[in-house]
Amino acid sequence: MTSVTDVSPARPAFRLTRAFQGLERLIVPVLLIAGWEAFARSGMLPPALLPAPSAVLHALGDWVFGFDETTQTYSGHWLRDALASALRVFGGFALASLLGILAGVAIGWSRLFEKTLEPTLQMLRPIPPVSWIPLAIIWFGIADKPAIFLVFLGAFFPVLMNSIHGVKTVDHNLVRAGAMMGANSRQMLTDIVLPAALPSIFAGLRIAVGSAWMLTVTAEMVAVKSGLGYVLWDSYYFLRYDIVLAAMISIGLLGYLSDLGLKAIMARTLRWQQATTVQGRAG
Repeated sequence: MTSVTDVSPARPAFRLTRAFQGLERLIVPVLLIAGWEAFARSGMLPPALLPAPSAVLHALGDWVFGFDETTQTYSGHWLRDALASALRVFGGFALASLLGILAGVAIGWSRLFEKTLEPTLQMLRPIPPVSWIPLAIIWFGIADKPAIFLVFLGAFFPVLMNSIHGVKTVDHNLVRAGAMMGANSRQMLTDIVLPAALPSIFAGLRIAVGSAWMLTVTAEMVAVKSGLGYVLWDSYYFLRYDIVLAAMISIGLLGYLSDLGLKAIMARTLRWQQATTVQGRAG
């Protein structure tokens, strides 16, 4: 049994270690921002073409809080723009995840689906999602639907390919063990193959959510009149590069938070895997 005197001396050291690990993550961003600030203030480029981080932070602050209206019509409207983009991202991402996992598992598990479905999907996969923009506007008009459609295209194929890979690379010994225990095909799929394929499926979801954020910006540049991508493109026309950079930072931050959310879900879902992987040993 561990006594209080055994645990207490370890706590300060543990907290110091965790604090140091947190500082490690800030080293590269701080160095990049410091270098950017120094270069912007050196006068090698006009401030209008390369705003300093302090100017970008000021624009972002006014966009979020609306304290001095230097971002003009966008002042205080960041939350509205971020929500508009997030709804498109997660609408297309959810649809792509559902259909990508279903199609990927079907193709990986069934020879029939592999022969009939996979050739068509593999022919569609190399087509860049942005090339669908004219058709998306014709089919859905100028609104949220073409943006969600483009996000879906960008997110679908990473989920599909990783789901196929996850199912096809399940350890054959697990399948044989299930067969020896008398499991039928449905039990084999739901109790053995799907859990074993989950790490690969989650890898596809993490790639897909990044693609979804990239595609929603592209879609908002041409197909809708709201969202972070629209603000970015509209600010470019008015040479407000501080707002352009603030929009880029906002997209990067929201994409990072989306990935953190997926990692948290993955860690909880794949708890059984922690003890057997390098990541699990690293803690």
